[in-house]
Amino acid sequence: MTKIRWTDRTNMTLLTDFYELTMSKGYLDNDMSETVAYFDLFFRQVPQDGGFAIMAGVEQMIEYLRDLTFTEEDLAYLGSHEVFDDRFIEFLRQFKFTCDVWAIPEGTPIFPNEPIVKVRGPIIQAQMIETMLLVTINHQSLIATKTARIVRAAKGRPVLEFGSRRAQGYDAAVLGARAAYIAGAAGTSCTLCGEHFNIPVLGTMAHSWIQAFPDEFAAFAAYARSFPSDTVLLVDTYNTLHSGIPNAIRTAREVLEPMGYRLRGIRIDSGDLAYLTVKAREMLDQAGLSDCKITISNALDEYIIRDLIVQGAAVDSFGVGERLITSRAEPVFGGVYKLAAIEDQGQVIPRMKFSENATKITNPGNKSVWRFYDKSSGKAIADVIGLAEETITEDHPYEIFDPLHTWKRKTLTNFTVRSLLEPVFVAGELVYPHRSIEEIRKDCAHELDRLWESLKRFENPQSYYVDLTLALWETRNHLLIQAENPS
Repeated sequence: MTKIRWTDRTNMTLLTDFYELTMSKGYLDNDMSETVAYFDLFFRQVPQDGGFAIMAGVEQMIEYLRDLTFTEEDLAYLGSHEVFDDRFIEFLRQFKFTCDVWAIPEGTPIFPNEPIVKVRGPIIQAQMIETMLLVTINHQSLIATKTARIVRAAKGRPVLEFGSRRAQGYDAAVLGARAAYIAGAAGTSCTLCGEHFNIPVLGTMAHSWIQAFPDEFAAFAAYARSFPSDTVLLVDTYNTLHSGIPNAIRTAREVLEPMGYRLRGIRIDSGDLAYLTVKAREMLDQAGLSDCKITISNALDEYIIRDLIVQGAAVDSFGVGERLITSRAEPVFGGVYKLAAIEDQGQVIPRMKFSENATKITNPGNKSVWRFYDKSSGKAIADVIGLAEETITEDHPYEIFDPLHTWKRKTLTNFTVRSLLEPVFVAGELVYPHRSIEEIRKDCAHELDRLWESLKRFENPQSYYVDLTLALWETRNHLLIQAENPS
């Protein structure tokens, strides 16, 4: 059976803010449809004041851009609005995506203010894709970032994504589970995600299963007979220690073991999880079920998981739902998409957004991003944003400086350097090699290992250097001075 890509369910071209289309008509009216523009997608702050975020969503961005076209139904709908005339509708009918696109690969740690996606092309096209790029990258990067925190808190114990029913819609359930897997979740309860992305799917039973039978043991026994090689029993429907665990042990002895199977695990979904897991472990071990695993769920997040481990909870894995799939503590990633330059007769003219709020001032020009790694430790030590025509080599020391406090400087030596933005589309043609989700997941784990532990703290993580090259800093500073003194 041929798999249908996620975005093939419906045409996504009109998943855009209406002003993208009104601006597009305005560009056409003003003979600017072929004006070449550069846009940067970046974010300003790591969610939950963390030390890093994780890039995700590139594959869905590719599917959207590769199939970008206006259907006759789309055109009929747009034509029903008085603001759009026949000339603009015909322009959209002939629309063909021809932009150049670069992106930081999925699974890569990313930091504020650096371009994580760069688009170069006719301004109408580059403008029109803003909303879809933002919703795609923002959502999956948010969930991947949250998952990395939760996985870290679990200290090697598997984290299972259980959040579909609490997700903010269908796409959020499926694509959120995908992002969670990239960032280290062991699997998902979302069957559709498993089908589309070949991610392990997991699940046990609900309380309703147990309530549907005359008693708890009857429910456990029936389940064990149906799934003897994969019996995981939910033990907190009535009383975890006085009913659930004893009936689970009885099921192991009277149903599974005579069939030649072992009880694989139990799940606890309520109560004092630290206390209950310790007592459950004691009871299972005393019954000769030391190989039976204990999974817990119930509104978990990285802080609760961390505290449970500190308290000595006897836990083998965690089922994490709403606080992962919604990133409940901070449910907005905050990526933005800003114009950075215009081409005029082949010359790149930098453009910059000014603001009384210093954090909203953008970096101008056609840019690249480089990451420096220490040769001795292999750890990432700094990112530098520069102009695309610049080069950084490894054969001599490189001085970085704080763009706001320029006296803060550091000379890097004994490093390797990597260009982070990789070509995705060239003149509208896809050039980016497809990577399986397992490859992306593996790369993510590798790159996270290359971050210093101080960056991974939940509270007050070390700030990572994201600096500008001297050439970009001078360009930015010149435009700021011009804005203050337009004469």
